[in-house]
Amino acid sequence: MDIALAADGISKTYGKGSKAVHALRDVSLSVSSGEIFGLLGKNGAGKTTFIKCVLGIVFTQSGQGSVLGYPFGSVHAKERLGYLPENHRYPLYLTGEQVLTYFGKLSGISEPKLSQRIDETLKIVGMAEWRKTKVRKYSKGMMQRLGLAQALINDPQLIILDEPTDGVDPVGRKEIREVLLHLKNEGKTIFLNSHLLSEVERISDRVAIMDLGKIVREGRVEDLTKTENIYELRVSNISPEILSSISSLIVRTDGTLVEIRCNSPEDLNLAMDHLRSAGGIIESMAPKRSSLEDVFVDLIKTSNVTHV
Repeated sequence: MDIALAADGISKTYGKGSKAVHALRDVSLSVSSGEIFGLLGKNGAGKTTFIKCVLGIVFTQSGQGSVLGYPFGSVHAKERLGYLPENHRYPLYLTGEQVLTYFGKLSGISEPKLSQRIDETLKIVGMAEWRKTKVRKYSKGMMQRLGLAQALINDPQLIILDEPTDGVDPVGRKEIREVLLHLKNEGKTIFLNSHLLSEVERISDRVAIMDLGKIVREGRVEDLTKTENIYELRVSNISPEILSSISSLIVRTDGTLVEIRCNSPEDLNLAMDHLRSAGGIIESMAPKRSSLEDVFVDLIKTSNVTHV
């Protein structure tokens, strides 16, 4: 599979001596073409600094990186990138269409292709009917969708989004998620920087968790949220006698929900046999999964990254 973005040992420090801030420390990660990749971390973890290094806005002290086969900051890479910054602002007196015209011309798109791209991007983000409306009348959700349209105007292969749903209501977040999934289905690669973990968990293929400028965990969402050897069973006709039949395996009970720890499929099947033979009726069984938020909080609490 092609690699859309790769970083190898990227470091960035602001300032010197006792006042030095180590924004990035030996950051290495890779993003495959056609996937949605989420970069997670607390405010100040270094996420935005990493994006600025990718875009060539900030220069690194060490390490190397590539975007679509070109070095970080390369003009050739920028021609194939789309970028939505956090807290973007557009002139309030412009219409949505005028904003896209301006950014399209900055990207070197000329007519009649520019008009075609404006039509296409406004349709993708669901803003076609608001194209003649001035930005001052846009809601927060509409501003975010216009920002997405701006990031898409040059038909990029890699789309970098910095907090795209921050401050957006639940309906707006759902609409933006649907847009991102549509873009993925179109073959686009999306690099998503966010501290809204529930949003990232819904749509990302893989994530990396950053703490104090260092990557502390990277992997597929389903792998990171899987709880080792713990299963959730929904059991009806439950009683103390039924629970006593597997008491040594029980991790937690809550009404009809029973969590058990089994080290092998054989142990799991044996436990289910004990429940049924004692009169329990198993309605469902599934491996327990933690939320990405739970994984994130636990990881940050136990992270051995320290200030230098």
